[in-house]
Amino acid sequence: MAPSLPEVWQRGPVPGITALLQPVAHALLQAREELDEMMNDFPDHLLWEKPAGVASVGFHLQHLSGVLDRLFTYARGEKLNNQQRVALAAEALAENPDVSVSMLLERFHLQVENALEQLRNTAAETLTDFRGIGEKQLPSTVLGLLFHAAEHTMRHIGQLHVTAKIVRG
Repeated sequence: MAPSLPEVWQRGPVPGITALLQPVAHALLQAREELDEMMNDFPDHLLWEKPAGVASVGFHLQHLSGVLDRLFTYARGEKLNNQQRVALAAEALAENPDVSVSMLLERFHLQVENALEQLRNTAAETLTDFRGIGEKQLPSTVLGLLFHAAEHTMRHIGQLHVTAKIVRG
């Protein structure tokens, strides 16, 4: 058996990302690694199972990518575009038979790469800048949105892990 690596946050800084945003980068990379491990050989036919009425694995996988996209959009000071609104509505669907585990993982990987690139391009002096969320422009900051993206991602990784174990039996 190969020796396991320490958790991402214990491996040192992610190149090109300011020290203040390292925890966000570490959490997203950790989430990606854990997701890949738990979804290894996960069957597509179990994606939409909802044991005890909890959110399905498929929901969590769609939501992980979608929420990163939305929160990082707000952190840039932008509003959601039509494509993002359509994706948000699709997350609420009970089931989407047109997607597979591999498609959802690929989408998450791409979203993490996009997020890391945005972190590399986020200047430390902008972290306390105001950012409005949604149509109501609820108050937050660049740092608040990026931190929430990381913690929200890890929360869903935990929920997904439990649900995946249950539906696999």
